Amino acid sequence: MEQRRHDKTPLRPGPLEERKESKKPGDYQRTVRIQLLEGRTKEAYAVLLKAVAQYPDDPLLLSYYGHLQAVVDKKFRSGIAACTRAILLLKKKESFSEEVLYPVFYLNLGRACISAGRKKDAIDAFKKGLRYDAGNSELQAELRGLGVRKKPPVSFLERSHPINRIIGRMLNRKGNKPR
Repeated sequence: MEQRRHDKTPLRPGPLEERKESKKPGDYQRTVRIQLLEGRTKEAYAVLLKAVAQYPDDPLLLSYYGHLQAVVDKKFRSGIAACTRAILLLKKKESFSEEVLYPVFYLNLGRACISAGRKKDAIDAFKKGLRYDAGNSELQAELRGLGVRKKPPVSFLERSHPINRIIGRMLNRKGNKPR
C-alpha cells in the first residue's frame, strides 16, 4: 500500500506521471507537427521549449525550435543559429534518413530567415532544400510566395537589356513564361 502525505498526494510518482516525464523526441515531433498544421504556432513553440531542454542535440527538434523562435519570439539571430546548428548536427549523424530530412531543415531555416527579413538567405535555403527534394511542394510554395524571378530569356545578357525586355514581354503576351 502506498504511503500518502496529509494532502493525499502520493510520495512517489505513479505510472502516469512517469510516462509524462519521459517523452521521447518522436512524441514531441508529432505533437509539434499537429499543432503547426492546425496553425497553433505558440503552442508548438511551448512544446519545443520543453523538448529542446530535454533533448538539446536532437537535430529535428532543434530545427523546428529555431524556426519558431524566430517566428514567435522574434529572436531572429538565435533562431537562425539554431536552424543552422541543426543542419550541422544532422550532417555529423550518419543516418539513412538524413537525405529525407534536409528539405525540412532548409524549409525551417528559410522560414526563420523570412521572419528576420533576410529574403536572399531564405531563397538560398529553399533552393538548397530543393536540391535534396525537387518536388517538395512546401519549398516550392515558399519560393513562389517570395516572387522569385525566372531567368531572363537571353541569359548571357542582363535582365534589363532591351532584348530581354522585348522577348520577355512577347512571351508573357502569348501566355508563355520565360524560363
